[in-house]
Amino acid sequence: MSRIIATFFYVGYMRPAPGTWGSLAALPFAWIIMQWAGFFGLALGTIGVFALGVWATKAETAGRDNHDPSEIVIDEVAGQWVALFPVAYGAGMMGVDVLALWPGWIAAFALFRLFDISKPWLVGWADRRDDAMGVMLDDVIAGVFAAIGVVILGGLYHAIAI
Repeated sequence: MSRIIATFFYVGYMRPAPGTWGSLAALPFAWIIMQWAGFFGLALGTIGVFALGVWATKAETAGRDNHDPSEIVIDEVAGQWVALFPVAYGAGMMGVDVLALWPGWIAAFALFRLFDISKPWLVGWADRRDDAMGVMLDDVIAGVFAAIGVVILGGLYHAIAI
């Protein structure tokens, strides 16, 4: 069970760039959750995925030298969902379908991948923890940075469009 969770239903074995595949696989699940339960459902789902991810990552890396093997992508799912928080919240507040905010989806995906790959500042700090919590936490922090970027880009778009 830990392998299914850690690899997000084996998506982590897709090549090349399993982290990108994990982020892409997270999108339709986020959409389903948002359709069913909105922003708060996505937030609760993210908390659940984070907790399961820490457990599954710990189980899958026990006794291994590599604390963050590339096939573990549950961390990308949690981080990608965090990056989508502004989209989910904005759609809920405005009473529009989340897909109407499609530029936000693209920005959330692109910015999350940028921060996850480049590992700036706190993202890199969390990644250097060399434990299951660090594996999960670096992606959540990258998701927070991406979410901030989505808010900034959305604000700029609306400022220019007015």
